[in-house]
Amino acid sequence: MRKKSCWSALLLLLAVCLVIGGCGSAKKGGTLETIKARGKVIAGVKYDTKLFGLKDPATGKVEGFDIDIAKALAKKIFGDESKVELKEVTSKTRIPLLQNGDIDLIIATMTITDERKKQVDFSDVYFQAGQSLLVKKGSPIQGLADLKQGVKVLTVKGSTSAKNIREKAPNATVLEFENYQDAFTALKAGQGEVLTTDNSILLGMQKQDPNYVLVGGNFTDEPYGIAIKKGDEEFAGIVNDLLKELKSNGEYDKLYEHWMGVKPE
Repeated sequence: MRKKSCWSALLLLLAVCLVIGGCGSAKKGGTLETIKARGKVIAGVKYDTKLFGLKDPATGKVEGFDIDIAKALAKKIFGDESKVELKEVTSKTRIPLLQNGDIDLIIATMTITDERKKQVDFSDVYFQAGQSLLVKKGSPIQGLADLKQGVKVLTVKGSTSAKNIREKAPNATVLEFENYQDAFTALKAGQGEVLTTDNSILLGMQKQDPNYVLVGGNFTDEPYGIAIKKGDEEFAGIVNDLLKELKSNGEYDKLYEHWMGVKPE
């Protein structure tokens, strides 16, 4: 009877081991293994942000600084920059898409914050930006001090910009839009007097329409990072290795100057 009980206990222990994944066997493969098995990288990028990720409605092609970083990652993993699928994200949707496994990483003008670090892991900083203001030429608004009661400030849902502007200009009315192009269209339609987000994004809008200018300088630091799934140290290492390689071989400077029109500081 005792022998039978021992066998029963042993079989039960074996069953538990199988359920939890094999009693100390190698843990489940991470993002890199998934990418290699699939044969391509799926990168979450912006489609509405000139200079970083903008889709040309005529050609359907998405281009920008972030897009070139995504291609460089595909080249590092597969030796072929075309082994990348670009999936549109917004400030609101990008973290859920990453957590759900719909994308492998986020390369989308994403500011590294302590709050976001609770949900995702970040690479090293790959671009340094700062929040600023965009207004129509001749506007009386020239800085934060002019954002008084009655002034409508446009920004984007789910962005750090919305949180920052409410803190910096508590008397202004903040209107949030789904993406940057919608916000810029609203500004041009007179739905607000000023649009706020990172200076790098606003610079792209200014290039689209020179009737609009940046004012007031930068009033925050916005370090951009590439976001990956929480706890995936192996993939984080691959991404950081890529950034180091791009900077050491001069490719980063070339991409920066190509898209921003100036050399990085």
